[in-house]
Amino acid sequence: MAGSGPSRRRRSGSAGRLAAFLAILLAVVLSVTAYETERAFTNQSIASTTRGLVSEVDSFSRATAATTAASLRPATVAYLQGRVLVQGESLMIGLRSGERFGSAGSAPLLASREVRSLLARPPVSTVTHRMTLGGNDTLLLVSPIHQDGATVGTLLVASDLAQLHADQNRVLVLVAGEALVALVAAVAGAYLLLRRLLRTVGSITDTAASIESGDLDRRLGDQGTDDEVGKLAATFDSMLDRLQAAMVVQRRLLSDVSHQLRTPLTVARGHLEVLARQPSADIAEVRESVAVVVDELDHMRALVERLLLLGRALEPDFLQVEHLDLRTFLSDLTDSARVLASRRWSLAPVPDVVLEVDVAKLRGALLNLVDNAVGATGPDDSIEVRAVRSPVDGSLVLSVEDSGPGIPDGQLSTVLSRFGRMGSADREGSGLGLAIVTAVAEAHGGTFSLGRSTLGGCRAAITLPAARVTLGAGRSPVGV
Repeated sequence: MAGSGPSRRRRSGSAGRLAAFLAILLAVVLSVTAYETERAFTNQSIASTTRGLVSEVDSFSRATAATTAASLRPATVAYLQGRVLVQGESLMIGLRSGERFGSAGSAPLLASREVRSLLARPPVSTVTHRMTLGGNDTLLLVSPIHQDGATVGTLLVASDLAQLHADQNRVLVLVAGEALVALVAAVAGAYLLLRRLLRTVGSITDTAASIESGDLDRRLGDQGTDDEVGKLAATFDSMLDRLQAAMVVQRRLLSDVSHQLRTPLTVARGHLEVLARQPSADIAEVRESVAVVVDELDHMRALVERLLLLGRALEPDFLQVEHLDLRTFLSDLTDSARVLASRRWSLAPVPDVVLEVDVAKLRGALLNLVDNAVGATGPDDSIEVRAVRSPVDGSLVLSVEDSGPGIPDGQLSTVLSRFGRMGSADREGSGLGLAIVTAVAEAHGGTFSLGRSTLGGCRAAITLPAARVTLGAGRSPVGV
């Protein structure tokens, strides 16, 4: 437990640093977004206000379009008296005669020197001004008044932007609040997610450390999710299962090897010690002892070679895959088996298919099964090599069947185990033959099994998956 605290603090610190970086990044992005939103709102509001002022100018122009110079003054007064303006807007008119007229509420504006200056000097065309009048930000639209082709006065429409600023502040507060909520939610979610991810990574680290110290039973377990984290944990546990199985096999192999090599080494040492204690060397006894020692050494060499083959079965490059014509292969195999012993040999009809296999290792495995069948039968017994393709899943079963006594059901697990033998029939063997056959079958993605043959004896079968079977042009997909 002492080591878990610092590890947890490191994981929390990593999540905090990443969350802080994300917070800074999001804060910058959201600040720019809020600024642009507020600027767009302000520009849109100013444009809308300006359009309202332009509309007011157009309305005055239409109302006074039919007047003459003499009737302009009464028409202006009548327009101002009858016109209802939008709240915050004011209308002011300055004529060449020096007279100034204003709508209701325009007196404070007329008191401004800037406004009086604008009214006294009509512009050439309509222009806008923005200034502070009476402590308020004000937008002014100044337009010349034309009468009979001459400029006779100035029309000034003013709009108080106080309400615009109030709306602008509300929008800014709203955007800032939403940005803050989004920032907090995003950072909190990211922090929790990072904590979860880093917790899994930390669990992997702790589990790997425990395994390094010898605890092979530690696992991450189900993470409760089917995402990348869950798949990572499941893959890691699967890898640990395979590593544990390999280490268990390795330990058992070393134990079995030490046990199996002890006997031939003891026999060889005993004969050499007896030979050394003899006062006079009898050439016949020396030759007999040497023959026994050499025989035991040959047995150990064969045992070591088979153990090396079993060890290589765990390596990824164990198989050297090539194309194999099944009919030719089994025909040659049966011909080679006939010279081993006098039996009633036969080869059942073979499917016309091509395999993707390691030819040498598959041949060695089948010859091992043939050799076992020869050892379990007599001259009058039958041995048959068969190849049958499943019409269901397309797998291929290669079997060696005999008419011998067979294997009792109670001894099947013993025979299949490493260094397992069945009575005295296999006393001269290493007990690794079927283990090698199993390793070759599993390396090809298949299985090995023992059972009762239709001939009355044993049936030893290697099942290859459909992926190992390829069909030539014009060949039947299933059948013999």
